[in-house]
Amino acid sequence: MNFDLDQEHLDLADGARDFLSASASPAAARSALDEGAGVRPGRAELIKSGYATITIPESAGGGGGTVLQLAVVAEQAGRVLAGPSLVNFARAAVLLENDPDRLAGLADGSLAVAVIDDHDPVLDAIGADTFLTLRDGTLVCGPGRVTARRPVDATRGLGDVTLGETTDLVRDARPRWAKAERVGRTILAAEGLGAASRLLGMGVGYAKERHTFGRPIGSYQAVKHMLVDVYVAVEQLRSLVWWAAWAADRAPGELPLAAAAAKAAAATTLELAAETVIQVHGGIGYTWEHDAHLYWRRAKTDRFLLGDDVAAFDEVARLAMGEAAR
Repeated sequence: MNFDLDQEHLDLADGARDFLSASASPAAARSALDEGAGVRPGRAELIKSGYATITIPESAGGGGGTVLQLAVVAEQAGRVLAGPSLVNFARAAVLLENDPDRLAGLADGSLAVAVIDDHDPVLDAIGADTFLTLRDGTLVCGPGRVTARRPVDATRGLGDVTLGETTDLVRDARPRWAKAERVGRTILAAEGLGAASRLLGMGVGYAKERHTFGRPIGSYQAVKHMLVDVYVAVEQLRSLVWWAAWAADRAPGELPLAAAAAKAAAATTLELAAETVIQVHGGIGYTWEHDAHLYWRRAKTDRFLLGDDVAAFDEVARLAMGEAAR
């Protein structure tokens, strides 16, 4: 059995990295934070590229691809703090299945969708014109008025939404809602994987370059051990993300546990990576000019999206104990 990504996935990652690196960057994230500039590459460019609509069926104008393929792209998006997130596209593709007209609108960009969860600010509410949410077990859809929040991470487009008149789409939609949330957690974790991996590269590069007492700081145990801890966490997260994405496509019975584990690990790994890299860089790592705080902001924001890491770890424990008791 081969647990690696195949050549098709690696080629997809290369293409996504080229596109996203050319349009999004920490500098663009800084401009969004400092100047209120729009996030890059932006909703229209993401749709035009075809990456955002990978999991929408070809019959509706999407790519007809898999969650694993979208996760491969999401990792590259996370590396450069790209926005808007691919999470809403992934969730909407699940929630709107069997709704070809709205799926076609999602695929051609005429429908800018965000998903409302209970009590949470809405991811990428800014720029959205159509909102999906669950009311008494029924999936509903409608326009909404967005109140932007003062951003910790401007690339997440967080806002509070007051829904207008809604249309009932699906009754008894809780199972579909749960599946969409788990797919969303998987894509969110993939974005976290990309950001954490990029942070690790920044930390290792600086540890090789910066010298003190005539030696690179990476030769000192205090520094190398911190970076090794991040490396181990990133590789464990990578395994969990690919497992969750594979389960979403091929083994739905494993998706609840896999998605919860990936979500929990992504939250803790990205925060560990961001704080470690700031420490490795010393004084410069704490400055506004350095990119580290942009990733730290992403870590602090993502930790509470789609449920926090504590809730996700609790879910992992509950599901694992349930399996063990069978």
